[in-house]
Amino acid sequence: MRNRKNGYGECPNDQGCPVEYTLDVIGGKWKGVLLYHLIEGTKRFNEFRRICPAVTQRMLTLQLRELEEDGVIHREVYHQVPPKVEYSLTEFGRTLVPIILLMRDWGEVYKKRPGSPNGQLPSQS
Repeated sequence: MRNRKNGYGECPNDQGCPVEYTLDVIGGKWKGVLLYHLIEGTKRFNEFRRICPAVTQRMLTLQLRELEEDGVIHREVYHQVPPKVEYSLTEFGRTLVPIILLMRDWGEVYKKRPGSPNGQLPSQS
């Protein structure tokens, strides 16, 4: 687990909270989105740039690097001109698929919820 400066708060024992470990791996603005798109199969760096146009190149690189360091994704470099790099889920990373799909399902329900950013606001009487 990376050494975060602030952590996620107090846990009742010295071992750390399991949710904290999970968030350390998949937490971050873009990691969940990247993992979601990798469920479909291998992606190249520029595919991620098209899928997530709001992410900066630097942030995309950092998020992919952290996922690779955590053993969740595999980075395959093809030594050719121009260089080609592909990303895919590792066997360990595939264990996150049910979690990511549940997050997708929850998001679908949440975005339709009154008062959510994409839902309808409650009517005012």
